[in-house]
Amino acid sequence: MSDLLRLATAGSVDDGKSTLVGRLLYDTKSVLADQIDAVTRASVDRGLATPDLSLLVDGLRAEREQGITIDVAYRYFATPNRTFVLADTPGHVQYTRNTVSGASTANLVILLVDARKGVIEQTRRHAAVMALLGVPKLVLAVNKIDLVDDPASVFATIVAEFSTLTAKLGWAPEDVVEIPVSALHGDNVASRSANTPYYDGPSLIEYLESVPVDAERGREVGLRFPVQYVIRPRTADYPDYRGYAGQVAAGTVTKGDEVVVLPSGTRTTVEKIDTPDGELVSAQPGRSVTLLLTDDVDISRGDTIVAAADAPEPIDAFDATVCWLGDKPLRPGARLLLKHGTKTTQAIVGALVERFDEQHMASDPSPESLSLNDIGRISIRVADPIVADDYSVNRHTGSFLLIDPAGGNTLAAGLVGDALTAVEVGTAA
Repeated sequence: MSDLLRLATAGSVDDGKSTLVGRLLYDTKSVLADQIDAVTRASVDRGLATPDLSLLVDGLRAEREQGITIDVAYRYFATPNRTFVLADTPGHVQYTRNTVSGASTANLVILLVDARKGVIEQTRRHAAVMALLGVPKLVLAVNKIDLVDDPASVFATIVAEFSTLTAKLGWAPEDVVEIPVSALHGDNVASRSANTPYYDGPSLIEYLESVPVDAERGREVGLRFPVQYVIRPRTADYPDYRGYAGQVAAGTVTKGDEVVVLPSGTRTTVEKIDTPDGELVSAQPGRSVTLLLTDDVDISRGDTIVAAADAPEPIDAFDATVCWLGDKPLRPGARLLLKHGTKTTQAIVGALVERFDEQHMASDPSPESLSLNDIGRISIRVADPIVADDYSVNRHTGSFLLIDPAGGNTLAAGLVGDALTAVEVGTAA
């Protein structure tokens, strides 16, 4: 079991995400006394009798004034058994792009629903996005369970509906857990509550501490090392130093490995693996290193160093699943920038193959456009080939962004291949 869990929260507006995160921080003693004092004072100013724990997370002034989350807030906390990196994401529909960003690297997502509202449109949208992103584990936190008249019946109804949804989205039953909670009062957050006798499962923190996660993603394929920067100090101590800095996106690199530089196809050997802390014999996925090669090779930012035994063919045309995040609709023929790893290149959108209706689990073939928050499959052609794997094989090398060439705004999160294949869909009427 990994001792680090990356998780994110998601849900609709006012479902209590920030309060739950504040409760997690408070109950794990991950906040300082002066922070609690500041939150208490702010809560008193608002006329509240108890501290508003959501203020531990909502750091932006606009968020504090509105009582909502409009940005991704990252927090770090720990228990005796595990360390956590948590992204608290916004609930408003127009901030779905932030939810995608926060969940893109998560091992687990806590999806909240208000027990009084049940599974709503935004719940289904977020669940669909998490499924497409390949988030391995999902927790449904049925919050505010203390505010309904018949909590046992309400919880059972919500669980049944959500289980049907996640099964259609491709999740295995063992990867989804439902927990009734009250973030405000702490029921089933740090410890199991006597107020929910109909529930006999773990508390939220107990589950987060024990859930197994894949701590070494990227082993499904050989080495993928996107070059971020070429290091040439040109000093008296290092007159001939030429290193290629980046992060291992997949596979493992070991001193002496034979590698290929793409897209040129030049073969060479890893001579040395440098880090600020000294030389390594090998480096695993997620490790930032500098590679030195035995041959003088023409390499620049955006090139990819791969294992010679598993060298993929660079691609310049492919199908992809995208979540459209732009305010203006996407139409065939759009000319955009595509950022894949450390490489940015011009791209043109071909056909819009289908649009996925996550509310009705249906597919709309050949739509005229994709609007804000639409999920669809499209074809793309790029000016410069990219070294990509299917997203179902590797999340890191199979993801990309589509960017507005004029303003630089992110317009879409994309997944190489048909990520919709695992989803049980029909045809829209």
